[in-house]
Amino acid sequence: MNHVLLINCGDEKGLIAKISRTLFENNLNVMELKEHVDEASNHFYMRCEFKGQTDLSRMKDQLTSQLPREAKVTINPRKKKDIIVFATKEHHCLSDILIRNYFGELNAEIKCVISNHEDMRGLVEKFDIQYCYIGHENKTKEQFENEILAVAEKHDPDYMVLAKFMRILSPRFVSKFPSRIINIHHSFLPAFIGANPYKQAFERGIKIIGATAHFVTDNLDEGPIITQKTNQVDHSFSADDMKHSGREIERVALAEALQHAFEDRIFVTGNKTVIFG
Repeated sequence: MNHVLLINCGDEKGLIAKISRTLFENNLNVMELKEHVDEASNHFYMRCEFKGQTDLSRMKDQLTSQLPREAKVTINPRKKKDIIVFATKEHHCLSDILIRNYFGELNAEIKCVISNHEDMRGLVEKFDIQYCYIGHENKTKEQFENEILAVAEKHDPDYMVLAKFMRILSPRFVSKFPSRIINIHHSFLPAFIGANPYKQAFERGIKIIGATAHFVTDNLDEGPIITQKTNQVDHSFSADDMKHSGREIERVALAEALQHAFEDRIFVTGNKTVIFG
């Protein structure tokens, strides 16, 4: 099995030489290596995929002993991620995820789909995936989220995907899964908030529409951005045309973000990301 080595530390001379030598001494073959230095913060990021057999714990200690004191070293097996998908009533992102997963393109194992409505049950169960209906009506936010947590903790997912899940998660919930919840929404924000954003955009004569996939934080829709996509529109587009185009872009942006996440290609640094595509 291949593994992915992730290193995040202050920059200094000789880092790549030290890392490469350690991999060589452990008889490992490098399949892919990408690195980046943020000159503003003097910070070094590296993703390396390798194959071969060795004592990974011992190798991690070897690397840590040679790198700057604050270095973060992670070694993950290159395997499918366990995920939970959240949905409400819109099908476009959910159906795209289900189809990509069915054909083995997602690098994930969908443990279940959680929804606060029954609308998507038939679609999900066609793919032999568990559908968990958790209604939010006549419940406090805490009660609703506790029921979700009970399911989530049972499956212990690597990531949660909000595929147009139209409920705002509390800071208490988000704090349990830092940099593990991925959301998708239109890119008009902070403009055109609330209902009917595409109608608002149409009335304003917007010429570019788009979608943003990001990690969820306590600040609503302001977490570290993973992927953004845009599309040109003009006077010939109706509000419905814009909405249809926006949904297509949301599919693509979310799929790309998930690919980056599930292949361990993302470093979160503050409210930004470093991504090795």
